[in-house]
Amino acid sequence: MAGIYIHIPFCSQACHYCDFHFSTSLKLKSDLIASICHEITLQKGYLNNEAIETVYLGGGTPSLLDEGDLQQVFGALKESFELTQVAEVTLEANPEDLTTAKLDTFKKLGVNRLSIGIQSFWDEHLRFMNRSHSSSQALKCVELAQKAGFENISIDLIYGVPFRDHSVWQNDLKKAIELNVPHISAYCLTIEEKTAFGQWQKTGKLAPIDDHFAAEQFEMLVSVLESAGYEQYEISNFAKPGRYSKHNTAYWQQKPYLGIGPSAHSYNSVSRQYNVANNAAYIKALNESKIPTTVEVLEANQAFNEYLLTTLRTMWGTSLELAGTKFGVDLLKEKERELSLLRKEELLFTTDSTLYLTKKGKLFADEITSQLML
Repeated sequence: MAGIYIHIPFCSQACHYCDFHFSTSLKLKSDLIASICHEITLQKGYLNNEAIETVYLGGGTPSLLDEGDLQQVFGALKESFELTQVAEVTLEANPEDLTTAKLDTFKKLGVNRLSIGIQSFWDEHLRFMNRSHSSSQALKCVELAQKAGFENISIDLIYGVPFRDHSVWQNDLKKAIELNVPHISAYCLTIEEKTAFGQWQKTGKLAPIDDHFAAEQFEMLVSVLESAGYEQYEISNFAKPGRYSKHNTAYWQQKPYLGIGPSAHSYNSVSRQYNVANNAAYIKALNESKIPTTVEVLEANQAFNEYLLTTLRTMWGTSLELAGTKFGVDLLKEKERELSLLRKEELLFTTDSTLYLTKKGKLFADEITSQLML
C-alpha cells in the first residue's frame, strides 16, 4: 500500500515560525493547480501500480482552495490512480476557513479527515505567532466540523512559546481534551533562520527558546494526554487507541509515497526525490511536461539511517533484526559503546530485539538518533 501527498503552497499570511514553502499571493493559483494536475498524470507510474491507501493535502493551507480547485485535483487523481482502497483522505485546514459550506464541500469531494492548525487557544500567543484566527474561531471550527459529520479530526498545538509560567499551555491542553478529538499533534516552537522569528532573534528582539521551559511543557504534554486516554505513538503525535494517522504512520513505517507539487518529497524505498521549491519554476517546468525534481539514490548506510530516523521516534521502535536482514547492519556491534552509554543514562532500552526510547530519551530523540547513525 502507498500514499500520495499533495503540497498546496498558499497561505493567507505568513506565520512567524514557519519555514515551509508557501506564497501569500494567489495570483498563480489557477496555473499551479493545472500544473499539479499535470504532474499527477506524469507521475502515475512512480508507485509501480501499488494500491493507494492514503491521500494527504498539506501545505501551505489547502483549505484556501475553492470547490473548483479541489475538483480538478481529485479528478486528476482518479484518472491516474486506483483509489478504491483509499481509507484516509486528509486535508490540512486553518480555523478561519472552516465554514459550514466549505466543510460540506470537503465531505462531498471525499475528504474524511481534517488536520486543523490551531496552535494555541490563547489570543496573545496566536497574535505573537501571527496566526490569522482567534481562540474563539479555534473552538468553533472544531464544533462545526463535528456537526458536519467529521469525526476523524486532528488538531495541531505548539508548546515552548515564551511566557512567565505554564498556565497558557495547561489551558491549551485542557481545551484540546475537552474538544474530544481523536488525534492531537504537538510541536515545540523552533526558530528557523529564514523566518520572522529568525530575524527577530538575530536583532535581539526575540530571546532563544528556553530548552528547560520547553522540556517541562513536553513532559506535561505526555502526562496530561496519557491521563486523558491518548497514546503517544510518535514523539509529536498522540491518538486515542487505534486512531493513528494512517498517512503519517506509513511514513514512519517506510511505505512508499508520491509527493506532488512544489517542494513535495517522494520515496519508493530505493530513492528519494524532491521537487523545486519555487512556484513559478514549478509551473514553467510542467508547462514543458517536465517534472522539476532532484533524485537521490540511497546508499546502504543512508537507507539504514532513514530507517533509524523514522522508526526510533515511534512506539513500535527500531527492529534490530530488520536492521540486520534488510540493511546488513549489526547495530549492537557497530554502536556498542554508544548504546551502552545511552542505556546507562536510561535514554533507551531493548526488548525482543527492538530498540525503544524511554520517556526521558524522547526529550533527546534527535541527538540520540544522530549518535546511532552510520
